[in-house]
Amino acid sequence: MPVDLIRLDLRLRRRMLIGTAVGAAAYLFLVVAVYPTFQHDTAFDDMIAANPAAAAAFGITGSITSPEGWLSANMYANFGPLLALMLTIGYGSAAIAGQDGEGLLGLLATLPVPRARIVAAKALTLLVAALVVPVVSYAVCLTGPHFELNPRWGPLLGVTVALTLLAFDLGAIALLVGAISGSRGAAMGAAAAIAASAYLISSLSPVVDAVHRIQWLSPFLWAVGDGQLTRGVTVAELGALTGLGIVLVGATILAFRRLDIH
Repeated sequence: MPVDLIRLDLRLRRRMLIGTAVGAAAYLFLVVAVYPTFQHDTAFDDMIAANPAAAAAFGITGSITSPEGWLSANMYANFGPLLALMLTIGYGSAAIAGQDGEGLLGLLATLPVPRARIVAAKALTLLVAALVVPVVSYAVCLTGPHFELNPRWGPLLGVTVALTLLAFDLGAIALLVGAISGSRGAAMGAAAAIAASAYLISSLSPVVDAVHRIQWLSPFLWAVGDGQLTRGVTVAELGALTGLGIVLVGATILAFRRLDIH
């Protein structure tokens, strides 16, 4: 039965999932294809060195003419997480609160399926949504050697996993708030606000001392905001992202058991 629930939710979101995957692939392929034009151009690096605060607001630090810097500045530090979160926060806010408002959740609740298994099915669907942008991005990066772009493949794979977990975690926040409040708007707003705050903390921490002191609070920093494309993702960072997701799903199960379904 949970497999049927997963299939149903994926069918309801299929246009968004496919459209985002195609858009992300097209954009990143263009980024990869134009890399030879910029790899020896130091003007971008000089501009970043002259105004590091403005560059940091977009998640850009250090050189962007290296393969890792180019991918980070144009995809993994900003646009990639944005697309991934658009899918997961959108689904997380719709999966419980949205379907409750539409009456679909009431029909699901009449099935002989425990509420915990319903949440588990939605968490697995959320994981599928979280995989779309990172997996498509990694696949496109595999064309990089044809365009003189050769990133460090091990760290890139680690960032793919970390970005998936980041997107899952922030989508799970929307899922949890939706289970608590029953409001799709509240779920989307809360998750978006937390995501924006986490992004700013991660991106501004290198240039703002006050933010640097609390940088450890940001899951963006654990996933993509601390040079992971160059040095790789640590076990501790993956553990923190995984643990956060497990806690959020567990809390969602408890909240969903108390939700008054319409």
